Amino acid sequence: CVVVGSQWGDEGKGKLVDVLAGGVEIVARFNGGANAGHTLEVDGRKFAFHLLPCGMLHAKCLNVIGNGVVAHLPTLFEELKELDDPDALSRLVVSTRAHVVLDSHRTIDGMLENEKRDAASGALGTTKRGIGPCYASKANRNGLRVCDLVDGTLADKLGALRAFQALHYAGASSSPVAADDAELVALREYGRTLAAAGCVRDTVSLLADALARGTKILAEGANAALLDPDFGTYPYVTSSSTTAGAVCTGLGIPPRRVDCVLGVVKAYTTRVGAGPFPTELDLDQGPGEHLSTVGREYGTTTGRKRRCGWLDLPLLRYSHAVNGYDSICLTKLDVLTGIHKLKIGVAYRRPGDSEPCPDVHMPASLADLATLSVDYVELDGWHDDITHCTSFHQLPPQAQAYVRAVETYAGVTVSWVGVGPGRRDIFVMPGL
Repeated sequence: CVVVGSQWGDEGKGKLVDVLAGGVEIVARFNGGANAGHTLEVDGRKFAFHLLPCGMLHAKCLNVIGNGVVAHLPTLFEELKELDDPDALSRLVVSTRAHVVLDSHRTIDGMLENEKRDAASGALGTTKRGIGPCYASKANRNGLRVCDLVDGTLADKLGALRAFQALHYAGASSSPVAADDAELVALREYGRTLAAAGCVRDTVSLLADALARGTKILAEGANAALLDPDFGTYPYVTSSSTTAGAVCTGLGIPPRRVDCVLGVVKAYTTRVGAGPFPTELDLDQGPGEHLSTVGREYGTTTGRKRRCGWLDLPLLRYSHAVNGYDSICLTKLDVLTGIHKLKIGVAYRRPGDSEPCPDVHMPASLADLATLSVDYVELDGWHDDITHCTSFHQLPPQAQAYVRAVETYAGVTVSWVGVGPGRRDIFVMPGL
């Protein structure tokens, strides 16, 4: 089963993965790096995961960081430390084929972002975590992989990468590699620690063996569909494939072995950084201020204030067309409590057209996207606290109508509904 974000990220994927992880044996992360973030609240304690799969909170779950992930090892070990669990490494496997994010990648990320900020097009709003430059090293075929940390080739490969970076990004990389080089020493120590704990593995064979035994595997995506470099609002996207298809390339799992795709959809829309946002609201007043404040819409990774807007169902229909959701999990419904009149974007419309755009329509050109207006339906809001609701029938009628409207206009079944920040503040829809 695959869990992917259906909008521009921050939908609450981690919460659904945490719930589902209790019924599987392996949780596997297949893309992205420490630019992503999941915040989970368990027994009053908050956990912010950027690299670790969310199954780490389950003692009987094996957690895999797949080959499609780029790993900043200091961040990985800091997250392990924050878990405060002496057995955590015994539940973690890192692919030998996963690429390693260096501090120089982060420096280059900042340099490139600053260059864009000074250009007419403006900055993209990246997290500056080095993700794009690390994937660029992967594409340039001079990146470092986890296997390089333990096979005796690290010094030569690190030196070659530094030479390349020094040539193309002046000031980004350190001097040539010496025997006592601090970064070299640190990387070797990370490699030794992971290898000694049995964490460094060929995850393709591990997962193939698990599938052959009938093991239940949950694939966890980072970022979201509209941040995909092929299908998202390019160039305001991330650097890795974020759709359900990426589970095959990011873990080495055959397409026919993917038996379920779950999309996670926030009950409204948010995004961080620059880029188009058809249903965006003003954060300083009215519903926009409510969504931002009540929803505590600040990035897990960056702490930046997220942009907020009404739920965009043309976007969701497009996301569904790309990913083929078996069903969706609707999160943060409780945040809408207290808004007198709610709106849902149900169609895009070109200037001067009497008819709306086709149901599945997302222009590749951002200039074309900027010309579209949004058709809305308006629904009554509710004022009752719904965080105590444990079933659909306990929701106020207006909240039930909102959920059903999402199903109707999106053309996909809602299977789960999130009604609060806690681990148990989620319920299954009736009949599922």
